[in-house]
Amino acid sequence: MPDVGPTAVLPRRPLTVGELLDSAVLLLRGQARLLVPLGVLLALGEQLLLHPLREAAGARPPAWLPADDDRLGWLWLLLAVGAGTEAAIIAVLGNPAARGAGAALLGRGAGVRELVRHARWGATLLLAVAVGLTVFLAGLAGPAWFVAYGLLGAIAPVLAVDQVPAYRVPGRALRLAFRAGARAAGIRLLGYLGWWLIRLGIGLGLWYGLRLLGLFDLEAWALPIATVAWAGVNALAYPALACLDAVLHLETRMRTEGLDIRLSRAPAGTPEPVLLAVRR
Repeated sequence: MPDVGPTAVLPRRPLTVGELLDSAVLLLRGQARLLVPLGVLLALGEQLLLHPLREAAGARPPAWLPADDDRLGWLWLLLAVGAGTEAAIIAVLGNPAARGAGAALLGRGAGVRELVRHARWGATLLLAVAVGLTVFLAGLAGPAWFVAYGLLGAIAPVLAVDQVPAYRVPGRALRLAFRAGARAAGIRLLGYLGWWLIRLGIGLGLWYGLRLLGLFDLEAWALPIATVAWAGVNALAYPALACLDAVLHLETRMRTEGLDIRLSRAPAGTPEPVLLAVRR
């Protein structure tokens, strides 16, 4: 086995919260050639999907808040749909992110072709839709969103790395989320909050920065500017959150299942999928 030192993307040991966040950023940097372009496509698709709802809610850029209080019901629906779409997108991106994290744990990088081949995309899309619908329904209930989002982070990594049948993925993902006092769920919510603040700062900051410059009629270009701004920041935030899910999943397995010990004791020549798969 190659030596994996403290500067590795994912060291073979339980990590602190700060180290997990650092590992997620390192993983994103290593897999940006695939994750960022894919994030751009999915983020743009999300903006197109949300546009009719924004019109119905009377939401105006850049913050997409309604101009009056008569459409709060539409705004609530818009927020729930947005929560569901972003959860589904993160789940889709979680597949290649998790495979890249698995390769990093074994001390090597993974190319784009490796990440997209034999990746169980059909099951990934079905599970991503299920995750999106679950978070959407939880979003309609308000605070239940926090529970749903926090508990569903391991869906894609379990499918891509643990190699369990698709019907067993949700159950295993929920069990992992509850381990160690629901530590993984809490860290996932913390990561989401951090990136939400970054997204808010960039999405609104770009708008008000252009307004201060006064180079052109900002109101006439409000829709395309806001769409590009939010799609751009989401195209980075969604892959970053998927990478956090990936490293958090493998770290949880090291912390609660001894995956790091298993890897250190594995015979030479053991195929990589066998090393990372859950023993059944």
